Amino acid sequence: MTAIGMGVPMEVLLVEDSPGDVRLTQETLRDANRSVHLHVASDGVEAMAFLRHEGVHVRDPRPDLILLDLNLPKMDGREVLSHIKADDSLKMIPVIILTTSESEADIVKSYQLQANCYLSKPVQLEAFESLVKSINDFWLTRVKLPQDGSTR
Repeated sequence: MTAIGMGVPMEVLLVEDSPGDVRLTQETLRDANRSVHLHVASDGVEAMAFLRHEGVHVRDPRPDLILLDLNLPKMDGREVLSHIKADDSLKMIPVIILTTSESEADIVKSYQLQANCYLSKPVQLEAFESLVKSINDFWLTRVKLPQDGSTR
């Protein structure tokens, strides 16, 4: 295992269809942690192509962390999460649900599908930035993730 945040480049996949939330997440993570390489998929189908190295994503890196919205076009986040956790080559990648939904049913379903964390996006700009910084502070700075070939 390797400690994160020690200048080690981190590959993060953001699966988000809102251009505003993508931009805010990019800017906040860039300011908080220069070692993060943020990749964006705007729908569930593109996310799975990225993760499976299909089509234009054949050379894309395996993410160390996935930030996943639930309400996505083409394939929703619940289905994406289900595919990730059912795939032996992907299931160890931590998946953080980052969504506007505060529905108890969505929270329960996400954890049943083995999400590692469920966070509701705040509507206020400062609160959203603070939440993204807290993701960086915990998941990209303090958490130890497997870095050897056995999980890739």
